[in-house]
Amino acid sequence: QSTAFIPLLSERYFLVGSNHAQTKHRVLKIDRTEPKDLAIIDDKHVYNQQEMRELLGRLDLGNRTKMGQKGSSGLSRAVSAYGIVGFVRFLEGYYLVLITKRRKMADIGGHSIYKIEDTNMIYIPNDSVRVTHPDEARYVRIFQNVDLVCEILKITTPPYSYDLSHSLQYNLTLLHSPCDPGTVEEVHTRSSRQQDSFDIFEDEGLPTQVFHGLQSEPYAKYVWNGKLLERVKDTVHPDWLMYIIHGFCGQSKLLIYGRPVHVTLIARRSSKFAGTRFLKRGANCEGDVANEVETEQIIHDASVMSFTAGSYSSYVQVRGSVPLYWSQDISTMMPKPPIRLDQADPYAHVAALHFDQMLQRFGSPIIILNLVKKREKRKHEKILSEELFPAVINLNQFLPPEHCIDYIAWDMARYTKSKLYNVLDRLSMIAENVVKRTGFFINRSDFFCHTLRPDERWGDLGGSLTSSGRVQTGVLRTNCVDCLDRTNTAQFMVGKCALAYQLYALGMIDKPKLQFDTDCVRLFEELYEDHGDTLSLQYGGSQLVHRVKTYRKIAPWTQHSKDIMQTLSRYYSNAFSDADRQDAINLFLQVYQPSESKPHLWELPTDFYLHQRNSMALTHDRRSYTYWWSEGILSYLPLPYDEVPCEENMKKVGVRRVNRYDESIDTYTEFFKPYELTSFDDTFCIAMTNSARELMPKTVGVDPSPFTVRKPEETGKSAVIGAKSSKEETVVQRKTAASAPPPPSEEQISSSSEDDSEDDRDDDGSVSQRSTPVKLLTESGESVRTQEDFLQQSMRETYGLNLAALPAEEDMLIYESFAFVLFFTSPSYFSLSSVPVSCFTTDSIYEVSSPQVDRDNREVFEGHVLTGLGQVRSLCREDILMYREYIKNRYM
Repeated sequence: QSTAFIPLLSERYFLVGSNHAQTKHRVLKIDRTEPKDLAIIDDKHVYNQQEMRELLGRLDLGNRTKMGQKGSSGLSRAVSAYGIVGFVRFLEGYYLVLITKRRKMADIGGHSIYKIEDTNMIYIPNDSVRVTHPDEARYVRIFQNVDLVCEILKITTPPYSYDLSHSLQYNLTLLHSPCDPGTVEEVHTRSSRQQDSFDIFEDEGLPTQVFHGLQSEPYAKYVWNGKLLERVKDTVHPDWLMYIIHGFCGQSKLLIYGRPVHVTLIARRSSKFAGTRFLKRGANCEGDVANEVETEQIIHDASVMSFTAGSYSSYVQVRGSVPLYWSQDISTMMPKPPIRLDQADPYAHVAALHFDQMLQRFGSPIIILNLVKKREKRKHEKILSEELFPAVINLNQFLPPEHCIDYIAWDMARYTKSKLYNVLDRLSMIAENVVKRTGFFINRSDFFCHTLRPDERWGDLGGSLTSSGRVQTGVLRTNCVDCLDRTNTAQFMVGKCALAYQLYALGMIDKPKLQFDTDCVRLFEELYEDHGDTLSLQYGGSQLVHRVKTYRKIAPWTQHSKDIMQTLSRYYSNAFSDADRQDAINLFLQVYQPSESKPHLWELPTDFYLHQRNSMALTHDRRSYTYWWSEGILSYLPLPYDEVPCEENMKKVGVRRVNRYDESIDTYTEFFKPYELTSFDDTFCIAMTNSARELMPKTVGVDPSPFTVRKPEETGKSAVIGAKSSKEETVVQRKTAASAPPPPSEEQISSSSEDDSEDDRDDDGSVSQRSTPVKLLTESGESVRTQEDFLQQSMRETYGLNLAALPAEEDMLIYESFAFVLFFTSPSYFSLSSVPVSCFTTDSIYEVSSPQVDRDNREVFEGHVLTGLGQVRSLCREDILMYREYIKNRYM
């Protein structure tokens, strides 16, 4: 569904939807005579372009006020759009919310992901039947106050392409499992039409090329317009439904000696217990936590974009508030309101519900990284740790030992203040341990290069091996108090460690390890900073205050003033605008539905009762405190229950029968858009962030590898800052490349670690000190000498010796003696002609002979030439099938 427009009539709206090529059209009729009800008729017929023009012409002709009078058209276009967000009603009639502006953000397997930049609300009932209400305009303003639709909603198109609410691992495992074609007709009885199966080439006896695919329902937790589409979900064709997620999506291109690798970062924000910073803390009675975001990084070799033939890898991690009943009172107007526990939970019931959801979606092990403070003069953040750790211990005593929840508590803020310890070194140790336990997803088996260049860490990697690669089992759950600054830095370090393993699995690097100050890590760091800024704006009202450079202690002095401004912006947003944003979110998610018999949204003293369902009614099915997990989950661990092709999960999946050239599975048509006139410079692949263009040094003689550690002035974005010698700067850069030491044992990072005292680390002064790298402008002679040293070093690394230096005198005497003896003993040795290695007859820097063209290629070329002269050869079977599909899709 690429475009949609509404012909305007007084009695009804006609919503016309089409595919990208505008060869197939559908019509949705919306009645405008109902003042408070929604009456929609879905025309099941699929129109071609000619039939659509005739239909609109008849509607235009039949609704003119005076027949034949010019300018009295009964049909006018109201708006053009890209999709339907949903239908919403407040106190009067229904509104239709349409997407009117979008921007492409990423490509995954040839499928496009878009960002919504503008929407339009259209009131459906006409003025003659409209029943006005004085508070209707205020609800409309609140609904339009939602900043979701201007910044951070993502969509995929067409509807059957890529499900963004699920992870790549789910889409490439469960949806690629074998299906029973015998059930296809039964599943598609309600959506099959004679128009779709009509074939004008039936008399020729040519078989129809049919594919069977699996199609699942979107994951409701991450869908934000599910309630807005609930009224029409069962009455309209699925092509009209476009599910939207809220979060972040970014993609950059990593060029490895010209080979493109796409790095994609996707964040899905939960629609359950959603809200702003101080108004949504902890968890609700159903185990949904505030600020819960699932972050997925996808790495794939962009030289082959198909899911079946390409190489794809992904890694998922989660952030979310501490799963307890706690809150902060903002009425005191304090920057840090005191934390209070609202309800005692001695049996960890709410934590059990939350971790049950995680076991079902991610499998085991669930690893908790708790970054809140543990030593404070006055108890503040420590209250949460003192409640969370006993809850995890209580839940673990009922789980099997191999599937217990791991708990890692580390006071990141205290380590940051110390000048002797490196925060990122400790985080890299934790990240190495986590990635080794959970593994990651890849849809390819090990390459032969892993046998040629084995690495001992590769054999210790966790996860689950399959016949087609490996899958991630378990997940890391990171939290601090706000789940913003500290959490984003910790997730970046874990993602950086996983990125190294992913690139190694794809055969791009020789060992699973990446260093700071390389083009690859800089590009990945920019993605994570944009990711953190977006999530922080959504939840906290400002961008990140502390970034990765802050914790590396290399941030420039100007960053401190920016941090102060972000802190003030966050405080202002929390104090004055968060309440309005919370009302808008509640209205958009339909947590609150206006009614004349209920108090208005702005009259409610709190929204606690809207998100806590057990406060309004007693629950009859109370879950056991000992068997706190859902039925069937333990039998499949460590695999996630949602990805197992069991009977319960296959009920959520439908088998879809499609033609080989159907647009919904035609990646070529969606990606290259042969029906549009496009400019090469305006394509998304050219405009996206490129490591070679944005980060690689522009000077000649520098190693173009994105895995080479560079100085700040060597990059495309950095500038010279201070004053230090080149030699001192090199030492500083080697120190700032935070290389992780060997991973600790499980005894060092155990689930029972209650305290991380300073005695746990070696205080021998070997910890790297972070400082701002500066450069001293040297004279020309020293710079030339530095360049010569660099060239000699590169020659020594490439050839094993320095070719620029002359051989030693003793070596020259030995060589002359050998040549003299050889000349007199074997004079024929010097008359031998050398055999060229190249297969070309002429091969030099000036000339290369053209290769020979084989017979098949010559026949294809001759066929093109003869066709241009009017001498068409007889078509083969494949040509007839292709032409038949083209005719059917274009004109039928």
